[in-house]
Amino acid sequence: MRILFLGAPGAGKGTQCKKLSQKFDLLHLSSGDLLREAVKNGTPAGLAAKDFMDKGQLVPDNVLIDLFREKLSSPDCKNGFILDGFPRNRAQAESLDVLLTEIDAKLDCVIDLETRDQLLEERITGRRICPNKACGAVFHTKFSPSKKGDDCDQCGTALTQRSDDKPELVKQRLAIYHESTAPLIDFYKQKGLLKVVNGEGEQDKIFADLLDALKVNK
Repeated sequence: MRILFLGAPGAGKGTQCKKLSQKFDLLHLSSGDLLREAVKNGTPAGLAAKDFMDKGQLVPDNVLIDLFREKLSSPDCKNGFILDGFPRNRAQAESLDVLLTEIDAKLDCVIDLETRDQLLEERITGRRICPNKACGAVFHTKFSPSKKGDDCDQCGTALTQRSDDKPELVKQRLAIYHESTAPLIDFYKQKGLLKVVNGEGEQDKIFADLLDALKVNK
């Protein structure tokens, strides 16, 4: 099974991808995780990416595609994969099509987690994380607050808010998504790959709807 997830920041892609990955033993690939792994392992694409990152520059599309080529061609993906947060624009989507043809693979489904901006903003701005790397727990001031208030109820460390989770930056992130990534909904719809899943509500209900969209056994 080869699946691609679309959805704005805060739509819950990471949560649902993780659940799907565990249920079907699929490799969950996000561009951020892939970048960190490739840089750590010193792969050719990782070294190329590090050069840009060390200069404070965005990693160009051709290097990102090389990163995905390395990973998607590896034995780790023998059972399939889930792409999370990539591609982010039409050019990346077209490059991904070329890559999949090169490695004799194709997407089985593209999932769009559809969520209203108002809820997305509420989800993101209320998110609090534990900065303790040995813990890394995630809470929400409304939906899943820590029992210790402003401290992590798992390790006691003071919780923090990511800098890009602040209201003014959240609006900016959503605007970028609507401009650059949302057009991919029609791109994949025209290919007959798109399945729309309601991204609002309880996580387990969303996951059940996701399995229905994929037409797999629960």
